Amino acid sequence: MRVVGATEIDAALDFPALIDALDDAFRAGGQAPERHHHEVPNGGTHLLMPAWGDGLLGVKIVNVFPGNGALGKAAVQGVYVLQDGSTGETLAVLDGTRLTVWRTAAASALAARRLARTDARRLTLVGAGALAPFLARAHASVRALDQITVWNHRPEGARRLAAALAAEGFRARAEENLQAAVESADIVSAATLSRAPLIRGAWLKPGVHVDLVGAFNMKMREADDLALTRARIFIDTPAALTEGGDVALAIASGALQRTAIVADLAALARGAPGRGDDSEITLFKSVGAAVEDLTAAALVWRRLTP
Repeated sequence: MRVVGATEIDAALDFPALIDALDDAFRAGGQAPERHHHEVPNGGTHLLMPAWGDGLLGVKIVNVFPGNGALGKAAVQGVYVLQDGSTGETLAVLDGTRLTVWRTAAASALAARRLARTDARRLTLVGAGALAPFLARAHASVRALDQITVWNHRPEGARRLAAALAAEGFRARAEENLQAAVESADIVSAATLSRAPLIRGAWLKPGVHVDLVGAFNMKMREADDLALTRARIFIDTPAALTEGGDVALAIASGALQRTAIVADLAALARGAPGRGDDSEITLFKSVGAAVEDLTAAALVWRRLTP
């Protein structure tokens, strides 16, 4: 059994390859039963996410503790156990936190590849946590970005991330006015733990693509009802209809009908229509999928053991 840390995962993965691997996995239809979702003490959430396919099986054990930011730790902590699908032998234990940011960002970019305007050049990141730089890199791998704007509820976090992205060669800047940051964007990518809507539908310009990654439970919200009702909505998996904030909350309140959901990633991968025209607002809601974790872990494993 091999233990694979964050450094090895970073060395093994790149976004073009991982995005393509996810595209193939969603098209093929990997097997993933419903995740186990438990509230635990200290405000945490404990998730078990099994999946199997292509000769492998695995499970991600992940904990989400929103208060970790104040401790200087990532809110998402976890491990991934990868096993042989024929014998059940454990092949590797991977850093689940690192695997999660890679696969989550890749899924958002996979959606953007079909939903963002082809001439999208300006990305706004809402939130400056551990996932944000991966979202920037992933979106930059599918669109020729020439400006990345970062907003965060703590401005110093936005400034740090903008400086780090600039050091990687991106043209990046921090912005303290969220409305201005959203209004100027071609792609808005939000990864926060906000309990109240941050992105207002009135701020969305024609043709913008909105990527909602945070708000993983029904107590959280990143975009208001107007943002949803103005957009053509896409989701990663049907779980987004009942889990996570935003789409599930709007459906539960009656503000949004299930029929407003156009397609999920599997349907998009199999050729379902995405963006209709350049003036259309598109919105993608991600709640995460076990098939994404298995696909990312499998790609790491195969690159480490050719």
